[in-house]
Order: sequence, then structure tokens, then C-alpha cells
Amino acid sequence: MPGYGMMFDKSKQSLPWTWAAKCLATAHNYWLATTRPDGKPHVMPVWGVWLNEAFFFSTGRQSRKSRNMLVAPNCVICPEHAEEAVILEGIASEIMDPITLKRFARAYKKKYQWDLSLNKDPVYAVRPRTVFGFIENRDSIIKGNPTRWRFADIP
Repeated sequence: MPGYGMMFDKSKQSLPWTWAAKCLATAHNYWLATTRPDGKPHVMPVWGVWLNEAFFFSTGRQSRKSRNMLVAPNCVICPEHAEEAVILEGIASEIMDPITLKRFARAYKKKYQWDLSLNKDPVYAVRPRTVFGFIENRDSIIKGNPTRWRFADIP
């Protein structure tokens, strides 16, 4: 975006984290960007849920996404609406805890009407490290300052 480095307006405040979390929770589709073992990027749409301050989704164990995250767990999640952009950079980890898997399945069924309670494919959680957000209107005028949130490393 031209002039991006000059967009900080002292008369406007940073966007609130509650806005970004709502975008992550309410979107229907998301983009997941991973990196292939040879370093090439891979982007695919996924369905998922925002739960316990992380983004959860499932995919086939042999999918390109799954194989990429096994080698390089750093990834990016973006909800579908670029005019209210949220870019979550984080680290994916496979979830094995039965209680967390049940919570994920319940939330997923509520959101998508799709039962994953007997799912045998891996479920991943992407915990945020850095999240960026900005809002624009139809005239491309920024409403509020572009904002970056940083999170402590989570083991």
C-alpha cells in the first residue's frame, strides 16, 4: 500500500485486541499460509475456530498443509475479509489432549454444523506470536491506526 509507513495518525488510537479477536472468531473462511520443505510458500483456505486464544483447525495427515507444518510449524492465518485485515503469525502444534479436542469439536459443530467428534485427522492450534490489523472503508481511508500485537512465547 503506498504510504504505508506514513499511516500512523496521532489523532487516532490503535485498534483494540477485542476487535481482532472478534474477526478471528466470526469469519467463516480463513487463509492458511505454510512453507514447503523446499522453502516455497503454500496457501490454502480452511475452516476453523478461535478458541482459548488460539486458532484451531483440522486437515488430513497427508495434506500438503500437514506435511509442511511437520517440517516448519511457523504459519500465517488470515480471516477472509481483507478490508478488515487480521494477519496472525504463529506456530502450529498438533493437539493431542482429549479435553481440548472435545472443546474444538463442539465449537466446530456449532459454527459449521459439521461433526468432528469422531475425527481421526490431526487438529492443529496456531498460537499467535504477532498479529497485525487494519481497517479501511470503501474510500480506502484508514479508520484507526494499523496495529501490531505481540504475544509472549508460549511453549
